[in-house]
Amino acid sequence: MADRPVRDSLNRAPVALLYLNVLIIATCGLIYELLAGTLASYVLGDSVTQFSFIIGVYLSALGVGAWLSSFIRSNLARKFIEVELGVALLGGTSAPLLFLSFAQLSWFQPILYGIVFGIGVLVGLELPLLMRILKDHLDFGDLVSRVLTFDYIGALVASLMFPIFLVPRLGLVRTSLVFGLLNAAVGLWGTQLLRPILQGSVRGLQIRAVIVIVLLTVGLIKADRLTSLAEDRLFNNPIVYSTTSPYQRIVVTRDDRSFQLYLNGNLQFNSFDEYRYHEALVHPALAVAPQASNVLILGGGDGLALREVLKYPTVHSVTLVDIDPAMTNLSREFPPLAELNQHALDDSRVRVVNDDAMIWLESFTGSRFDAVIIDFPDPNTFALGKLYTTRFFRLLLQHVSDDVVVSIQCTTPLVARRSYWCIIRTMEAAGFTVRPYHTAVPSFGDWGFALARRRPFELPLQLGTGANSSPRYLTNELLATMFVMPRDLDPIDVEINRLDNQSLVRYYESDLGINGRQ
Repeated sequence: MADRPVRDSLNRAPVALLYLNVLIIATCGLIYELLAGTLASYVLGDSVTQFSFIIGVYLSALGVGAWLSSFIRSNLARKFIEVELGVALLGGTSAPLLFLSFAQLSWFQPILYGIVFGIGVLVGLELPLLMRILKDHLDFGDLVSRVLTFDYIGALVASLMFPIFLVPRLGLVRTSLVFGLLNAAVGLWGTQLLRPILQGSVRGLQIRAVIVIVLLTVGLIKADRLTSLAEDRLFNNPIVYSTTSPYQRIVVTRDDRSFQLYLNGNLQFNSFDEYRYHEALVHPALAVAPQASNVLILGGGDGLALREVLKYPTVHSVTLVDIDPAMTNLSREFPPLAELNQHALDDSRVRVVNDDAMIWLESFTGSRFDAVIIDFPDPNTFALGKLYTTRFFRLLLQHVSDDVVVSIQCTTPLVARRSYWCIIRTMEAAGFTVRPYHTAVPSFGDWGFALARRRPFELPLQLGTGANSSPRYLTNELLATMFVMPRDLDPIDVEINRLDNQSLVRYYESDLGINGRQ
């Protein structure tokens, strides 16, 4: 009977507000999990594998935390608040810590999984402790159903907020710190809600909560500096522009003579030698189809392949499809890129579409294209790998003319030989006649491409004469040699890349890991 006044006192407290705590706890926990999975896919590639590992580690840690809660026998309210502050500190600093470990890949995975496991254990402790605090005030069936209801609602809130609002508006580091603050606020709030059953000094808990809030607030104020500090260690040159879109982290660095574009930490081009890559991608195709007037560019949101296409006066219209508005708007945000692509995206002949290329092709009902330039990133994730499948290439065939020519970048045939020939064989399986070729791009090494048509065709022997300006790199003599494949680049046996197997992604991860032009 001695503890009856304490229980009665807690009965008068707003127990319903504790369910709001459950909602916040569940939301924060899933946000930390999504942050870790996103950062892991940025650094390590293959988002399916990374999210699978993160989810597995996190869920197992929840189980460990729930098991450990059984050893806490007294002063549950104090332990709950202490755990909440632990989640706030570890979860809130998780993204900054992972960003800071970017440059040391040997340490990145232990830190990643250690943080995920630690957060999972602490979150696994929270709900059992809170349920035991509430068990004297509700029927057991009502308690379990209500706690789980708010827990699942919190997970839904997190899964919707993360891609729609948090990543594009706050970025990864700020999101982590904001939700750490939210956890800390719950801890501080808990010192008031649970005051009737708290044992020991409430003031001590409140001071610790305030310290955590102050630390995370300072981190939030310095979020840009934290991100820059991490990325400065990752890149060789100073960062002059950076942003995070729902699809990727975009960073531009600069040295004395050029600038470089990185997506998720992977080099996409160097302004010093990008013309070699883009001339090799575009001009052989338009040499085969010099009268092409309606051109489709898939990917290439930087506008550099578009710059080469627009040099041909026979081109009357170009449709450029790139999923990320942040990429197609980069020329406006970073004027040196607009100068490099010669303001191609502002040309009246160009229509820009921000959509997934496969989804766009499935619904497209316009006129057929005479030439297609495919400039997707390398297939290091399943989301990208689907754009190199037989399904995708067969979809493309439905929207092109009988005399179409397709040019596609195919990664490096020297280092990623299986990946390269997998793309070639997949296009052939889809119904194309394909002619492989390659050229040297200093920033990337020996780089592979392919030309494809519906029917067998002769190789281009000279560049098209209709261009408004001559290429800086390509010549007629060089054009012929590009289609000569050395013996160490000879074809090898590979699987066809289909939606249901995504063999190309497996090849690429094995061939290149996280390196290459991803």
